[in-house]
Amino acid sequence: MRRGIGGAFALLLYTTAAFAADLVATRADGFEIARVAVPDGDGWCIHWNHSVKGFPVQDCYENRSGAMVLVRSHQPDFAAGLGHFLGRGRQTSDGNGGYWIEDIDETVAGNAYILRPGGPAVDHRIVTSKKSISLSAAAARDRVRIELETGE
Repeated sequence: MRRGIGGAFALLLYTTAAFAADLVATRADGFEIARVAVPDGDGWCIHWNHSVKGFPVQDCYENRSGAMVLVRSHQPDFAAGLGHFLGRGRQTSDGNGGYWIEDIDETVAGNAYILRPGGPAVDHRIVTSKKSISLSAAAARDRVRIELETGE
């Protein structure tokens, strides 16, 4: 009986370790702006202020078994570049005049994408339950690769 429990525990540890990942933001010159541990099932958001209207916008992601998945987006308005597309999640009210797009569930190809953070007024940042890291402060208008590294 003990051997079975130990084996199950070892399998659990292996499974958990297999999907542990780091969210890494790197400038084009290779300088690492941020590295945040993201266990399987945990998430983070990219927050910024809309470049025209100035209101806050969020795109939220999760580590799902080692894959970066766009889960939801918060948009207070249908301003330039924003909006919901039929067949891509479902739109719900945020109760304050804006809306959430829930259940987007899109896997990000290659576990990475390129972002050009805006200047101080836009303030692109990585936000987790424990910290907020300004990408704009470190690389405004520069090419930044945001990647979920799984070590595989």
